[in-house]
Amino acid sequence: MSRRHHPAVRPVLTLCAAAAVLAGSATAAPAATPLAAPPGTSAAGATAAAGTAALDDTYYQSALGKTGPALKSALHTIISDQTKLSYSAVWEALKVTDQDPANSANVVLLYSGTSRSKSQNGGDVGDWNREHVWAQSHGDFGTSQGPGTDVHHLRPEDVQVNGIRGNKDFDNGGSPVSGAPGNLTDSDSYEPRDAVKGGVARMILYMAVRYEGTDSFADLEPNDRVNNGSAPAMGRLSVLKQWNDEDPPDAFEKRRNDVIFDQFQHNRNPFIDHPEWAESIW
Repeated sequence: MSRRHHPAVRPVLTLCAAAAVLAGSATAAPAATPLAAPPGTSAAGATAAAGTAALDDTYYQSALGKTGPALKSALHTIISDQTKLSYSAVWEALKVTDQDPANSANVVLLYSGTSRSKSQNGGDVGDWNREHVWAQSHGDFGTSQGPGTDVHHLRPEDVQVNGIRGNKDFDNGGSPVSGAPGNLTDSDSYEPRDAVKGGVARMILYMAVRYEGTDSFADLEPNDRVNNGSAPAMGRLSVLKQWNDEDPPDAFEKRRNDVIFDQFQHNRNPFIDHPEWAESIW
């Protein structure tokens, strides 16, 4: 699919970033009439709100004011305009999208939360590989260019931990996962650590909106079940919605969304920018 440019988005975001730098500089002159953030809003929160407002004026403009199926349809149209990567290109993309903020030579693994060398990717014990958060067997899309290579749901993970998760649906409960503190699993479900539960939920919801059965792939949908097998469904929806509410997007997740948009696919995960849209649609 061809890339559609959104010329207004990046200039506005660039201006917002420049303003933030000037505001934090000891030598910069103060604005004549500084705008006060709403009570209880941090400086970082105000900057994030400004960025979202810029996206609403441009990228998400056609979705604003809609709810339910109409909102889902509008978001599908918006985010389907993307550059598709090859499966081999995903390796290099993940080294950028999931770079460790404290060590640029490493990536942060999704479930285990550990930092590992970017070069230590592959299929051997001790390596990290490409975890499909929406399990590729759920809809049988494999590693095909499209859902199988969409980095909005592909994340670095330890080979052995990835194998333990397998193609299980997401739910609460189970026994501790070796090598991934805070993760639990049982025979039919997987519970990630608290710090990434919301991110996992938003990746699943993104996939359900992006892939609607209109481009030769299955119509992916969340449901309130586990044991979905090869059906194009992932559960458990009620739990995913709870995780989305309880674990809002953090700086790492927001940066990742920006990097995918700016450097790779040129589309966004709308539930990172607007977590409240999950409740509106489902």
